[in-house]
Amino acid sequence: MTTEETELVRPPGRRERSRQRIHDRLYTSALELFAEQGYERTTIDQITERADVARGTFFNHFQRKEDLVTTWAQQRQDKLRTYMDKSLAHQEDDTTVQLERCMSALADFNEAERNLTQVMLAAWVRSGQPLQEEPEYAGHVFVRAILAGQARGEVAPDIDPVLAGNMLRDAYLGLLYRWSQTTDDSIPLHVELRALLRISLTGVLSYPRRGAARPATPVEAASVN
Repeated sequence: MTTEETELVRPPGRRERSRQRIHDRLYTSALELFAEQGYERTTIDQITERADVARGTFFNHFQRKEDLVTTWAQQRQDKLRTYMDKSLAHQEDDTTVQLERCMSALADFNEAERNLTQVMLAAWVRSGQPLQEEPEYAGHVFVRAILAGQARGEVAPDIDPVLAGNMLRDAYLGLLYRWSQTTDDSIPLHVELRALLRISLTGVLSYPRRGAARPATPVEAASVN
């Protein structure tokens, strides 16, 4: 093993572990306060008081309060990527199964902490972070599933995987914004995301069989009556 490899596998020392504990305490305290009283009404002083550290310690870990939102979003992305790495390793599962599994995981993440998702998603949008994401990274998980499907011949070869992946990601975020702003729990996020995926994969147009009568549109039916 080389010196560089030894450095990579060396466990963190006491100072690194202490720093990580403080970082985690600040982050956890911030999320608790955001869920309790909202992002805008939470101050850095309140965060450091709950974490039981000096105010200046906050800036050793985060440059500004918005960095907590960035950390939250990054952790969600990392969690989804880890989950889908394991899923995509099952190459016998087709594209539909992989995408359904991805949507189901996203629903689980959001439904498990709905109040926090509402607060953090709003703060993420207001801070302009969706516009700062790299285009090729935005729908990376969906892109990988579609690419794997193309390799198996399940996805049409003329489909642009990046465009398709980003469209799925944009549709997911649009639905998530709407879901996070409503108090109606009658339709779980799982159900809505499954419906979104079905429409995305099958389309919205209905092509009647050759020779079958096309049902009259509401306008046509009204004119007959």
